[in-house]
Amino acid sequence: MPSPTTITIAQFSRLIGVANAPTLIDVRSDEDYAADPRLIPGAMRRPALDAAAWAAAFAGKRAVIYCQAGAKLSQGAAAWLRQAGIAAETLEGGFEAWKAGGHPLLKTDRLPQRNAQGYTVWVTRERPKIDRIACPWLIRRFVDPDAVFLFVAPSEVLAVAERFGATPFDIEGIFFSHRGGECTFDTMLTEFGLETEALRRLATIVRGADTAHLDLVPEAAGLLAVSLGLSRAYRDDREQLEAAMTVYDGFYRWARDATDETHNWPSTKPSP
Repeated sequence: MPSPTTITIAQFSRLIGVANAPTLIDVRSDEDYAADPRLIPGAMRRPALDAAAWAAAFAGKRAVIYCQAGAKLSQGAAAWLRQAGIAAETLEGGFEAWKAGGHPLLKTDRLPQRNAQGYTVWVTRERPKIDRIACPWLIRRFVDPDAVFLFVAPSEVLAVAERFGATPFDIEGIFFSHRGGECTFDTMLTEFGLETEALRRLATIVRGADTAHLDLVPEAAGLLAVSLGLSRAYRDDREQLEAAMTVYDGFYRWARDATDETHNWPSTKPSP
């Protein structure tokens, strides 16, 4: 039976990608990280032995800490966070147990460099509809929960990217964009190694809605309708993004947990 301050792999796997997921902190040694520079999706790296210095940055949050095997580094760092009044758990078995279980791992070779404040910055065209909302959702839920998104005039995306150290996405001729018949969302899944069944199912919905191929899956028409409605309900792109995050949270949980479920209004007749 795990300790009260330990979370099992099975328990934590249900939290990856959901809106209320705890803050995830990778405290593997530099040597262990260099041997396999992937991350559990959504994780940020911090030096375990400096936990007393960075613990206060996570005040008010729930945190899960992992090292290579769930032993001294994660145990010590989590204890320092609890000393600072932060609800902190260690991941049972650490990175090795997560990997051995076949769970997704985030490839970091295409991950943009974080800025001095510790988060990634992305830029795309203003007035987003589908792909430019789906991609920020994916990044916030699986890559960098603190990522910042800038929406600017289409002609200024590359200039803003250069001047402000942002990574451009979903415009022609750049790395994170459409490839053939696939969307930028598809591209990010591939490049970040997030090839789970649920995310691929969601990608098909996004692709159908974003490329006018509503025949791909029935849900694509629904996503298109909601997306166009939200784009008209909000003048501010950031407000629209925040509102739409819940839509993608719902589609993801359906894609992961509820594809076999149907619904009908129950008609219960009184007994004669």
